[in-house]
Amino acid sequence: MSQRSGQIQIQDQQQIQTLSPQQILVVKLLELSKQELEERIHAEVLDNPALETEPNPTEAEEKDDFPEDNEGGSDVDDMSLGDYANEDDIPDYKLQEHNRSRGERVEEIPFSDTDSFYDVLKEQLAMQPFSEKEREIAEYLILSLDSDGFLRRDFLPMIDDLYINYGVDTDEVELEKILNAIQEFDPAGIGARSLQECLLLQIRRKPDSPLKKIEQEIIENNMDDFTRKNKERIMQRLGISEEIYAQALAELVKLNPRPGSALGEAIGKNFQQIIPDFIVEKDEEGNVQVSLNNWDVPVLRLSNDYKVLLEEYTKNKENQSRENKVAFSYYKQKVDAAQGFINAVKQRQHTLMVTMEAIVKLQMAFFEEGDEAQLKPMILRDVAEITKLDISTISRVSNSKYVQTDFGIFPLRFFFSTGYKSSESGEQMSAREIRRILQELVDHEDKQQPLTDDQLVDVLKEKGYPIARRTVAKYRKTLNIPVARLRRI
Repeated sequence: MSQRSGQIQIQDQQQIQTLSPQQILVVKLLELSKQELEERIHAEVLDNPALETEPNPTEAEEKDDFPEDNEGGSDVDDMSLGDYANEDDIPDYKLQEHNRSRGERVEEIPFSDTDSFYDVLKEQLAMQPFSEKEREIAEYLILSLDSDGFLRRDFLPMIDDLYINYGVDTDEVELEKILNAIQEFDPAGIGARSLQECLLLQIRRKPDSPLKKIEQEIIENNMDDFTRKNKERIMQRLGISEEIYAQALAELVKLNPRPGSALGEAIGKNFQQIIPDFIVEKDEEGNVQVSLNNWDVPVLRLSNDYKVLLEEYTKNKENQSRENKVAFSYYKQKVDAAQGFINAVKQRQHTLMVTMEAIVKLQMAFFEEGDEAQLKPMILRDVAEITKLDISTISRVSNSKYVQTDFGIFPLRFFFSTGYKSSESGEQMSAREIRRILQELVDHEDKQQPLTDDQLVDVLKEKGYPIARRTVAKYRKTLNIPVARLRRI
């Protein structure tokens, strides 16, 4: 008896959730800041003739611009023109007063009137005798620097990125050559891959002298001992006196460990000015009010010309030529895309508002008093539960968004932090509050006998904050507090 082997086909039903093009558009718009949204709107208007803008009209002007409802209705209803000829053409973020900035005033807050250090480096790049390929690689390296002016990425993933996304084929030798050229730019130390390299780049620009050689030897070959303040070991290795070491140390402490900040504090990528997306302020009665900063966000509407073309077709659709049908299909496609974009902008503005209102509700004490210590522990899930939105949506809203308050301008991420439960009261304490207490302990410690991490754990526990040692070490690092032995005087 022969046994037949064969394939068995099994049907398995799976439910896979995919995003529609409209949902993808909304997600992309959520990630944009106010300024980026304005740029995206202008680009969309240029690309789609069925979409029009009218900057900052009054509500009366908006209403006058729209035709009366079509009473005939039958043909228009067939074409779903009712969706395009009613008040949906008016963005509802302009129809709701609480979504306007107060007095429709411009809320652009310049933080610096200088160029970012990326722009300054690009100006120096323009003076280099680079080929077109080398210039493109150099610009990529400059944009890869962090806000301190350091290059903290490895060459290999950068090589892949350049090839895949920019079509530039390069290798480690060429990257090293171009990076070395960038490291000759001002300020000294820019483009370093470590603190040690940063300090060496600055030392090498000094005029030659015996003291320069000692400084270079300390950083190049004795960096670990230098950071640990083991001056006796360094003096013994270099064969120098304590006086010479003191002279070298006085010069080394003048070096800048953050060369990017030399061109202006708080300057980063594309940072010309911060335009807040939200305004939270008290009214005359002391109530906290939330509004979107919508100044200069154009009003979107469908082109009346395109709506007329569609209406004319529906009145004579039985006697249309093939060319007219093709034209109608084009008009309909553009109108659908325009309406979809208008709806996406509306949804973006609504999502931003409900998210900011939830943040204000959770952090009301801060928005009333401006005291950072009043900030409560808050994570993305807390806001998601109030708004009934997905956590990923809250995350997108919180990134790259700023809010103007009566106490200054803050990124939305400023209001999020984890919390710990106090052993005494059982209340949730903000991680930010724990860091503040940790900073106070270090500020008031005996500098002859600074507190170790274990001792800090014990003191915090006595105060009612049971924090693990690794957490104390993490917070100490985020506060730029050295270990105990380096705090000893």
